[in-house]
Order: sequence, then structure tokens, then C-alpha cells
Amino acid sequence: MPLSDSDLQDLARAKHLLEHPGIAARIAGLAGKPIERTLAALPDKVSSMIDEVTRRSISKALDVAVLTMDPAKPAAASDWWHKLAAGASGAAGGAFGMAGLAVELPISTTIMLRSIADIARSQGEDLKRPEARLECLHVLALGGSSRADDATDAGYFASRAALAQAIASASQYLAQHGTAKGGAPVLVKLISEIASRFSIAVSEKALAQAVPVIGAIGGGAINALFIDHFQDMGRGHFTVRRLERAHGTQAVRDAYQALPGR
Repeated sequence: MPLSDSDLQDLARAKHLLEHPGIAARIAGLAGKPIERTLAALPDKVSSMIDEVTRRSISKALDVAVLTMDPAKPAAASDWWHKLAAGASGAAGGAFGMAGLAVELPISTTIMLRSIADIARSQGEDLKRPEARLECLHVLALGGSSRADDATDAGYFASRAALAQAIASASQYLAQHGTAKGGAPVLVKLISEIASRFSIAVSEKALAQAVPVIGAIGGGAINALFIDHFQDMGRGHFTVRRLERAHGTQAVRDAYQALPGR
């Protein structure tokens, strides 16, 4: 069944969101400086700390986020509520600069994943299914390349392909064993791969909040930009998945690539 005009319009909006300039460009507009240039200057100790905090935040956040909502009940996504909550946590964390990241990031990641899960549910995903929950985590890897990626590994479908096998293996494990105990290797691998991409965005956020002029005043604004970016990624991703369920993966991918833009 070919995509209708309405489906193509939804797909075009999804592509616009997914191929939008990344979080670094948005933060640079607020911070007034090119954040990307300063990432390489981060001390190894700070980079390692951000990577570890990011990994721990991701591994705990999704279950907490989904517990606070009815996974199967269709409802419109509450973007603004989540933005306000994320802004409040950012304002509190921003007062302590880089040192506050270890406390603030798990809270803001949980809020953000709840928002992503809310969007997924609004697009027809059943969050009782392990695959749907893992796809919420996948959104954190969208719009950000890992340190190991080269310049050609960009774009929505490239990111999906990079994580497809890890998500499939983790989904199969959860379907067979239920909630993981003690960190199954397939889940550890998936979280590590997602964290390698998400930590780049976290580093950009932390650097912007560390700018003295921004501090606590801008911490809330930075977090609002941060969650807004990943809400866009989530809405685009789960719109594509909804259309794939109706029309098949290849048909939607062909239509996506035929649309104007990257």
C-alpha cells in the first residue's frame, strides 16, 4: 500500500526534525560560542567522568521513566510539562557548573526519557514491549556521532543501522529473560554504544553550563534546548516507525530518501 499524501506530509516533517542541525548548533546560538571547538580541549579526566555519568544515567533512567506512566494507554505527548521539569533540574545543576553534572544528569535524563516514551506512546508504540522501550533509548543516539565515527557516518538511517544489531540482540534477551539482573552483556553493549553518542551531546551541554556568564541562569535554558532537541528526535523517529508498521520499512525508507533535503 503506497504512502498517502497525509503520510508523506508526516514523513516530510519527521525528516525535517531528524536532519535538523544538532544540539551543538542550538547550544552555540545560546552560549554565543562554537561549543564543538572546545570539546577536544576537555581534559581526559573530565571526558571519562562525563562518559561514566552518562552510562550510569542511561542504564537506570528508562525503567524509572516508564514506571510513572501507563505504557499502553494512548495519549497526546506532554512536551511542555517535561520541558519545565528539565529546565528546573538544569537551573539547579547549572549553579554548580561541571561539578553538578553527576547529580543533575540522571534526573534530566530520566525526565527526557519519560518525554521520549510519552512521544513513542502517542505514535502507537506499546511500551510493554522490550523493543519499544529500547527504541526510546535509541533516540538518545540520534543527532550525535560517537568519537569513533567518521564524517560519512551521519544521517538518520546511518545511525539506525549502526545500532540495529545491538538493539535486536538486547530486545531478544529481554523478551526471553524479562528484566535483566546484574547487567547482561548484550544490554551493557547497547548502553555503551548509545552512551558513546549521547555523551558527546552531554559534553556540549556541560561545557555551555560551565561558561560563567551562563551558570545557573542559563542552566535551565540549556536543559530546555537539550530536551527540545531529543523531543524532536523522538517525534521524528517514532513517526517513521509508525509509518513503517503500516507500509513496510523499505517503502518508507525509499520515500524518506526521495524527499528534499539530506
